[in-house]
Amino acid sequence: MGTTAGVRAPGIGAGWQKLAGIVADSLPSAEIDGVWIFPVLRQDQREWGTAVLTRVAGDAGERRRIYTARYMLQVKGKERGKFEGSVEEVGSGPLDRLAELLDEVHRRTDDETPPAAVDPSVWFEQDGAPQ
Repeated sequence: MGTTAGVRAPGIGAGWQKLAGIVADSLPSAEIDGVWIFPVLRQDQREWGTAVLTRVAGDAGERRRIYTARYMLQVKGKERGKFEGSVEEVGSGPLDRLAELLDEVHRRTDDETPPAAVDPSVWFEQDGAPQ
């Protein structure tokens, strides 16, 4: 199986930078109010990363929309630099239930380490995306 890489700060690196760009193209980055980064998984010549993002939805601002952003980066070999990324809305919930929703996400993963909170402005800044 793979191992987690703790070499960089959570959410920093080439894969995360490209993923932040995809998210900024898909969602208004100024509306993202939370980013949580799971530890990177490296196996063979590839790296995988997963982030959970949240934003307040609707004019009344009563619900929080939840997204999963994922990437795969080829870090070695003939296809070095190959990148695949995606953003998917996975649900929504009441504003006051964020901690419970994040705990639920963590319990569904096989990872012992909970996701690390990252300031959205810092995460998007690495791609030069508008704030």
